[in-house]
Amino acid sequence: MLVLAVLQRLRFLAVLVFALGAFGEGAQAADAPSRAPLILISIDGFRWDYLNRGVSPNLTALAAGGVRAERMLPSFPSITFPNHYTLVTGLYPDHHGVVANTFEDPAAPGGVFHMSSKDEVWWAGGTPLWDTARSQGIVTATEFWPGSETAIRGVRPDYWDAYNAAKGGDRRVDQVLAWLDLPPAQRPGFITLYFEAVDSGGHLFGPDSPQVNTAIASVDGYIGRLVAGLKARNMPTDIIVVADHGMAAVSRDNTVYLDDLADASAMHVVFTDAVAGIDIPDTPAGRAAEARLLGAHPHLTCWKKGEVPKRLHYGTNPRVPDVVCMADVGWLVESRAEAARHHFPLKGEHGYDNQAPEMGALFIASGPDFKAGAVLPPFPNVDVYPLMAKLLGVKPEPNDGDIAPVQAALAR
Repeated sequence: MLVLAVLQRLRFLAVLVFALGAFGEGAQAADAPSRAPLILISIDGFRWDYLNRGVSPNLTALAAGGVRAERMLPSFPSITFPNHYTLVTGLYPDHHGVVANTFEDPAAPGGVFHMSSKDEVWWAGGTPLWDTARSQGIVTATEFWPGSETAIRGVRPDYWDAYNAAKGGDRRVDQVLAWLDLPPAQRPGFITLYFEAVDSGGHLFGPDSPQVNTAIASVDGYIGRLVAGLKARNMPTDIIVVADHGMAAVSRDNTVYLDDLADASAMHVVFTDAVAGIDIPDTPAGRAAEARLLGAHPHLTCWKKGEVPKRLHYGTNPRVPDVVCMADVGWLVESRAEAARHHFPLKGEHGYDNQAPEMGALFIASGPDFKAGAVLPPFPNVDVYPLMAKLLGVKPEPNDGDIAPVQAALAR
């Protein structure tokens, strides 16, 4: 009887301990503060000083009530796909492997990356934040972002839309708001949103054109629609608005032709525009062509891939061509064969030295977790990733960013 009584007492204590433990876990979860959703917005090609033109009242209000940077430094080359993937991985293009908008990799399917490439192998050099957040229990959604249409190691956002340039900005915003209207368990905690009109206007008409101002005002209206929608829902939300790069005025009259510098038959041009990548065959003619390219040229500087200046963080990835050439701001570098295929006037371009003021990008952050009225000195865009990871409360993947330059943006 004594033994039975002891066993019953032990069972009672075990049940009590379990119940108290369960109650403690429930109380802890109930007391834990809920995090504000985070929306990352990219306005492609929105140069940092466009904010001063007086045509973007909604963005100006976000900056005044939150944080802005004097300018954000894109990664090199300062072009769209490498920088968008840098923003969500915290890795320089040389490390995540999307080294240009178009590049080659013989080991990959098809051998050539284009902006429509979806195969995982092109993107697997980095883990985007939506995958990291999802693996740590946060629902994620992407209303367009390079890489978001690809399942990377079997993971993609919970909700995502295939890029469709014809889908207007109002509809994009309404999709984001519809996701935020979902029940709490299904509601995204991290969302991306993308607009391309400012970049398109800059290329076609130049950064100082009235058409760019019209595009800025149009996108600003979409931002206003989003902010109004959040206010109507009484939903405190952290918003980070970035650009992937700036824009410089150019003319096709200011073009350096690679064919005029070296034997065209002895080099393979991989990509051109503000920056060119050239593969060189290991032949006497190839070595002669390389020596010509590496010489001094007006408005153009070329390096062997392993000798690109360290501050550019570029040239170690196998996908970077043998020779990298960077034009002076306002100039272009092309082959004559490629130039003959152009069918539109180019008035604006990017891709130049990422420290050039014309390449500086927009950065604004606003919401309950940000200070009001703070201005950050210039910082590299790799630092946005650890900032977002902190806001989401997730353990970041290894990255090239540093939260210290942006820590002052946070309210706590």
